[in-house]
Amino acid sequence: MLKKILLAAVILLATASFVRADDLYQAKRREMVENQIKGRGISDRRVLAAMEKVPRHLLLDRSLWSRAYADHPLPIGEGQTISQPYVVALMSEGLRLSPSDRVLEIGTGSGYQAAILAEMVKEVYTVEIRKGLAKRAAERLKELGYRSVWVKYADGYFGWEEHAPFDAIIITAAVNHIPPPLLKQLKEGGRLILPLGSTVFYQNLTLVTKKTGGDLSVEQKGEVTFVPMTGEARKR
Repeated sequence: MLKKILLAAVILLATASFVRADDLYQAKRREMVENQIKGRGISDRRVLAAMEKVPRHLLLDRSLWSRAYADHPLPIGEGQTISQPYVVALMSEGLRLSPSDRVLEIGTGSGYQAAILAEMVKEVYTVEIRKGLAKRAAERLKELGYRSVWVKYADGYFGWEEHAPFDAIIITAAVNHIPPPLLKQLKEGGRLILPLGSTVFYQNLTLVTKKTGGDLSVEQKGEVTFVPMTGEARKR
């Protein structure tokens, strides 16, 4: 009887500890949204809801959990970073997404941007050129229950042709030109957002809209700094 009581007490303490930790991270997400996202002008309710819901810390190594909701990028291995929350929100809002959209992401990284998109659209296809990052992101997204996200280990420069066309495309690495295969895989009326410019210094966050007939409308949304896109992009 005493053993059962002690076991029940241990389970209760463990459960209470888990709940407190979960409450802590929920509070950090709310604070992040209020101060970093809404405070800088992001107003799309679906973006705000996604940012408050997705457990960013669970898509990072445990050693980074305490800094998961800080206002800066964080390392995710292999020389790559997870973007600061505000930039993720800015790019997500810029795409003007609808619930029925199918989105292609180039540069899976930690999987965080894909998770945010999955909260907002029907399907997310994401391509990562680094095998280790692709594997970890796929595993973590699956553990978190994101069944509408598909991860592919490949060079994102060439997109994911068999699932094209896409309503929106997001590139999460710096590139000095828009990859032609991605424009081809974008629907008429579709939007593509990317950090365009120097791959050494800084870029302009650029929104490209593909008009009827293939003409492009270009809108710049401010300076950003991303790690450079590798693979075929580096050869061009």
